[in-house]
Amino acid sequence: MGKICVLRLGHRPKRDRRITTHVFLAARALGADEGVLCGEKDESVIAGIRKVCALWGGGFQIKYEEDWAGFVASRKKAGWVVAHLTMYGEDFEKPVKAFSKKNVLVVVGAGKVPREAYALADFNLAVANQPHSEVSALALFLDRARGGKGFGKDMKGKLRIVPNKCGKLVVRGENE
Repeated sequence: MGKICVLRLGHRPKRDRRITTHVFLAARALGADEGVLCGEKDESVIAGIRKVCALWGGGFQIKYEEDWAGFVASRKKAGWVVAHLTMYGEDFEKPVKAFSKKNVLVVVGAGKVPREAYALADFNLAVANQPHSEVSALALFLDRARGGKGFGKDMKGKLRIVPNKCGKLVVRGENE
């Protein structure tokens, strides 16, 4: 897979702040390269994700984009595949294999997704054709897109969790 960018469409700060943050946390942790926030501008989400990146490492970038449709169109023009995650789409597993060597823009909706998003997408993909969290859909999509290799890489952050059977061990300063 080439680069992966996750676009959060239709963010509403009062209602979506926590779940939008989790969309970008999952994107970062599971191998996406970039996040784009669209909808109402929310500096707290952007600042929070940037803080996580500064502490925990990785190359994930995040920004705000006012014109979501223009952004999607520009990525399509540059040859990116646009995959919209929706519970109304086709099964996601077959198309993921079809664009395994391309850059992919993953669109994840917040509020009601405009019809134009469905039309602009190359693929409207469903993880289960059932109501569930967009975070879970994104996580499963990224796991398949990265062939299960989104886990376990050293992000070279200021903080690092050492896996262990019982307890919490966070190591500081090894990668500063």
